[in-house]
Amino acid sequence: MGAFKIFLQLFAHEHQERWSKLVLAKLRQELVLKDGVVFNNDYEGSPAAGVVKIPVRDEEVQVSDYDKANGIQGTNGSTAYENMPITKDKALNEIIDGYDANAVPDNLVADRLDSAAYSMAKQIDTDGGTTLLASATVDNEAELTKDNIYSKIVDIRKRMNKANIPNDGKRYLLVLPDAMSLILKSPEFISASSLGDEVKQTGAIGKIAGFLVIEWNDTTANLQILAGHPRFATRATEFAVNIHLQDLSGSGKYIGASAVQGRKVYDHKVLRSVAIRAIYSPGSLVIQAAQGVTAGSTMLTVSSGNSGTTYAYKKNPAERVVYGTTKATYAGTDLTSGTTEIDVKEGDIIEVANFVSNKVQNVGYYTVEAGDIKASA
Repeated sequence: MGAFKIFLQLFAHEHQERWSKLVLAKLRQELVLKDGVVFNNDYEGSPAAGVVKIPVRDEEVQVSDYDKANGIQGTNGSTAYENMPITKDKALNEIIDGYDANAVPDNLVADRLDSAAYSMAKQIDTDGGTTLLASATVDNEAELTKDNIYSKIVDIRKRMNKANIPNDGKRYLLVLPDAMSLILKSPEFISASSLGDEVKQTGAIGKIAGFLVIEWNDTTANLQILAGHPRFATRATEFAVNIHLQDLSGSGKYIGASAVQGRKVYDHKVLRSVAIRAIYSPGSLVIQAAQGVTAGSTMLTVSSGNSGTTYAYKKNPAERVVYGTTKATYAGTDLTSGTTEIDVKEGDIIEVANFVSNKVQNVGYYTVEAGDIKASA
């Protein structure tokens, strides 16, 4: 982060739009789930307006024989647009006491903007990962070893091929540390140093079975690998309020103080579940939803083979639960499979944690659809 701080120190006195551009550049650098690598930015409209339109990519353009005498009948394209609500609204408001806005040292501003970019990137990555997991097709594996991991990745490749996910060099594997150690021991792994700058620029550390391999230091319970293609997951993001120094002298409370402030709005959406695959070992929960009895509610049915099991849930978790977390620490709401009604809206993500001997052993994620919610009478 040092070079970025020096860069900011040179320009920290410039207009707030310049600061926002610098923070955005730093944020993009810090993201593990990068735009163009894990997510596309193919949307229309402004996230700051609260909703954008994104293309639904279920089928490709139809090709037919051409009749030289009569031409060709036009077909209706299957690519439609749907609304993507923007539900994430994050802000920073760090008070710098002892300095009016026009007197804050450049290096102090630079340090706070640097920290803001890092923290923002971390939160966006967490929310993006949760969206991917909640919409992914899940593969549960009993055990991954250095001897079978390549075979498992080839199986993922086969499933994506059968689902017509483009094999154009953009498929990726987000690999957690335990699985990464197994991949590195596999003779089929090709390091980035052997593939050149193009691979390195994506944040990948190498390739295996045609996938870009990106190390992801995530702690989601039992998750090992997340595979996908950026064409089928969208990220929309924008500053609602540019980063700026706000003089607090007129606040009636702060004297000789200012604050670094700014707001960023964003959200994520998966367009095709079969294009994103989550590999858990030793396993995850299988979750199904049905309409609740009360209007605006849903009920989840959870499958798990563990005896002496209990469940708890959280809606739209800020962080995903870690294996071994105690029930008291988790502080979720108790859930009885097939019985508990949960007040929801379309697009909510529900995390369900499975507790065995009072500790998390498995987890599952579910994205609420319109048909899962009991309608008003």
